[in-house]
Amino acid sequence: MKTKVTGNHLLKLGFRQGKWMKDAITYINENNLEEDKMLAYLEQFKSPDPIALHKTPLDFSINIKAENDEEKDNVTKVVNSMQTLMKTPTLVDGAIMPDACPAGPDGTIPVGGIAVAKNAIHPGMHSADICCSVMLTDFGKADPKDILDAAHANTHFGPGGRDRDSQFRFPKALLEAFEANYLLNDGNMLQIARSHLGTQGDGNHFLFVGKSKKTGNTMMITHHGSRGPGARLYTKGMKIAERFRRDLSPDTKKENAWIPFKTEEGQAYWNALQTIRDWTKLNHEVLHNSVAESLEINIENRYWNEHNFVFKDGDLFYHAKGATPLDAKFMPDITGPRLIPLNMSEPVLIVEGSTTKTNLGFAPHGAGRNVSRTQHRKNKTGTIMQIFKEETRGLDVRFFSKEIDITELPSAYKNAKAVRAQMDEYGLGKVIDEVMPYGCIMAGDFQKNAPWKIKRDKKRVKNKR
Repeated sequence: MKTKVTGNHLLKLGFRQGKWMKDAITYINENNLEEDKMLAYLEQFKSPDPIALHKTPLDFSINIKAENDEEKDNVTKVVNSMQTLMKTPTLVDGAIMPDACPAGPDGTIPVGGIAVAKNAIHPGMHSADICCSVMLTDFGKADPKDILDAAHANTHFGPGGRDRDSQFRFPKALLEAFEANYLLNDGNMLQIARSHLGTQGDGNHFLFVGKSKKTGNTMMITHHGSRGPGARLYTKGMKIAERFRRDLSPDTKKENAWIPFKTEEGQAYWNALQTIRDWTKLNHEVLHNSVAESLEINIENRYWNEHNFVFKDGDLFYHAKGATPLDAKFMPDITGPRLIPLNMSEPVLIVEGSTTKTNLGFAPHGAGRNVSRTQHRKNKTGTIMQIFKEETRGLDVRFFSKEIDITELPSAYKNAKAVRAQMDEYGLGKVIDEVMPYGCIMAGDFQKNAPWKIKRDKKRVKNKR
């Protein structure tokens, strides 16, 4: 009697564990396949030879230089991380911008980095904040204080979403796009997509009001990404990419795993990214429209751009981790120039530009950081209020949580003049206008008085009695 084939037999023959194995074993045993016929049948399940890393890092463009000793350490870390990243076998080109700063362990794409892959989407190279972007609305000669007040009443910063009574209408076409993609069509995703619409999150996201240097018109600019829906898609994408990494290129770092574009998963993920992009654009629009409606004023102009996304050009996928697209081919709904915010006390730059060999069609997305938030706190002296007043003098700066976050004050960021100088030096966009600051709103230190902390502190007081 022929010995039944088991998973151990197939593993000894060099096959990798997988979902296919159970059905294959059943088929072999039910059909009593002899060794030659069994091996011929198993040929279809053979994994390809692992794809090796590039032996040496591919060349990439360095559009940044250190202006002082503190920046030297930052630039060194960024360049080293990019060198490790550029060994990833799918990559064909890359670049770093003047606002670049490390975003994780060595080999992680830095903020301000661009990585160009062939027929591959790397979720880790766009990160959880998919489609982080900026939108500008020109409100003509409206009073900037009126705009900021109306915006404060209509926006939402911090964790979570809006309650049912304050949610914005979710368009039918967008709902159908979510439902048509298995990566987006689950109850929690749809619930979060509804409640997070019209929310801005935390961190460096903001709502900025100022006046055009050229026209004197009042302009509002919002900065945020795809919130909960984007974060959930990113998590799913990383899991899919990891499955491919284990089979295709186990030597590739987990954070640089990819989804082959020409697979069912690759097509679904790419389409899901476009739907998340549509959601994020709407997330900006509902806030801007609500300000116009509440003040009963006209919108004179509007444009937007992502600076954290994957852009496709033929079989090449440009992963921009905090880089502003200059080339119109990256923006299917191009409506105007691009926006580059620097910090709350500096103007938002309105730029245009062309593609060069070294910029790959991109510009910086802001001023970036030289040190972590923790280190920045350690470097500051004086009370929080003293620091706040000194750095925001003459501006109407508000924190939605009513708690100041000093890690978002101007000193937390790179020198804006240096970033602008390097933009000129490296051909990274021409400034055609500036939105001079009046004020802004940010989340602030919402965790300081978070419910869980209040509950914890009360418990500690009770236990001491």
